[in-house]
Amino acid sequence: MQKKTLKKSAIDLSDSLVFKKNPDMVTRKIEGETILVPIFKASDDLNCIYTLNNCASRIWDMIDGKNSIDNIKDKMLKEFDTNEKEAERELKSLFKDLKEIKAVI
Repeated sequence: MQKKTLKKSAIDLSDSLVFKKNPDMVTRKIEGETILVPIFKASDDLNCIYTLNNCASRIWDMIDGKNSIDNIKDKMLKEFDTNEKEAERELKSLFKDLKEIKAVI
């Protein structure tokens, strides 16, 4: 099984967008790491897992179909030592990756 770490890239996302977790993506926390495992029907998607760093893991926990990207950013600014520009860049990068692997809908 191939283990993948999400790569960084940028995308323009509206701050008002709200995502929810794809029910076809299983989440497990193992030894402090958040692991995403796709359970899609396509066999190509079954041979990999994704790991999230601490910040991405916290963001994943906030994806609930109610929190907008802007709400998540506000919470990040309170919980992490970051500035608004950095938080926005990281959020947009993470959400692009999560969309790309079909972890959020």
